[in-house]
Amino acid sequence: MDLLSPGPYWPIKDGLPAAFPALERDVTAEVAVIGAGISGALVAWHLAEAGIETVVVDRREAAHGSTSGSTSLLQYEIDTPLHILARRFGTPAAAYCYRRSRRAVHALGSLARRLRIECGYEAKESLLVASGARHVPRLRREFEARVAAGLAVEWWPRSRVSRASTLPHPAAILSRDGAQVDAYRLTYGLLEAAQRRGARVFDRTRVIRRRATGRRVELITDRGARIRAGQVVIASGYEADALLPRRLTALHSTFALISEPMREFSGWPADRCLIWETADPYLYLRTTPDNRAIIGGLDLPFRDPAARDRAVAAKAAALHARFRRLFPRISFEPAYAWAGTFAKTADGLPLIGAHPQIPRTWFALGYGGNGITFSLIAAELIRDQLLGRPNRDGAYFGFKRLELL
Repeated sequence: MDLLSPGPYWPIKDGLPAAFPALERDVTAEVAVIGAGISGALVAWHLAEAGIETVVVDRREAAHGSTSGSTSLLQYEIDTPLHILARRFGTPAAAYCYRRSRRAVHALGSLARRLRIECGYEAKESLLVASGARHVPRLRREFEARVAAGLAVEWWPRSRVSRASTLPHPAAILSRDGAQVDAYRLTYGLLEAAQRRGARVFDRTRVIRRRATGRRVELITDRGARIRAGQVVIASGYEADALLPRRLTALHSTFALISEPMREFSGWPADRCLIWETADPYLYLRTTPDNRAIIGGLDLPFRDPAARDRAVAAKAAALHARFRRLFPRISFEPAYAWAGTFAKTADGLPLIGAHPQIPRTWFALGYGGNGITFSLIAAELIRDQLLGRPNRDGAYFGFKRLELL
């Protein structure tokens, strides 16, 4: 699948931070990871650090699928609001998912610092704004649910929003525990760190066939090389749906626009916090360390890559207009626009762990708007399960919960 339109910002900014060879000969490993985006890189690092012999393959160059188009807002907020998730799974389970995602945001920062990866990780507050007056009651319910769950949040009425910004919204929730990052650069840093721990990374190598036996899985590649592994981790993002017995997600196209560097951010609240809204689909905004602004959203159901790419120019113009209405005092000069394909599950949660119908295969699928934080959870969970360690995350983020939907 063509996951991305031409022109995403991060490869233009960062270039090619590292190069990996294609797989030209047969290899063996304890675990083979399919996918060298942010999900596969996090899995590879956690497995290699734990001493598990790991090989990684990707049909593209590393990080050149969805990762290269990510706007990389790191939030514990799940696409399904906490108070709605609580109605589906119960308050304790929903609160656990939110608190676990919050820990993942901080863990990503700790990991980047520990490995000394220069990837623009920066702690940020996050502002969820009511898109209109009729959204305020549900936003208030969400605020109360987060307070009850022990999350650090603050209610902003219209007067507070007006004092802090030029935003026209009638209310908002300020969350303390967000962050932003360059996921493309983080991915390369993690893959290089995994290599230093013994992992082998190959890109431009497509797996065309999988064959499982009682003791191992054999992957046959388009270059004729074979990978024999005890276990396989599927970290190929939205393309992994084809490997599941039934479709569990809906595909969408999202659009993003980034500015040239700007001198000032007059009217942007809370020290250039992350911003998103209650509408569905929602707008999302962030800034960058080199003083650019990113605005994204205006999602459409995915039909095909050509239709998505034809919509980029019109969507970029609409995003630019929306930015000017939100921040009339900020001069936004468009620099790059792009579109990407993403998937949503019915409950907004990821799919992580072993599938009961697919032997010796694990999935690290961080679907939704905060897929990077889900990918961190996936890496830790899969590592622990392969090592036989207890980890309660599987009960909340695994395939078994689908029985409750």
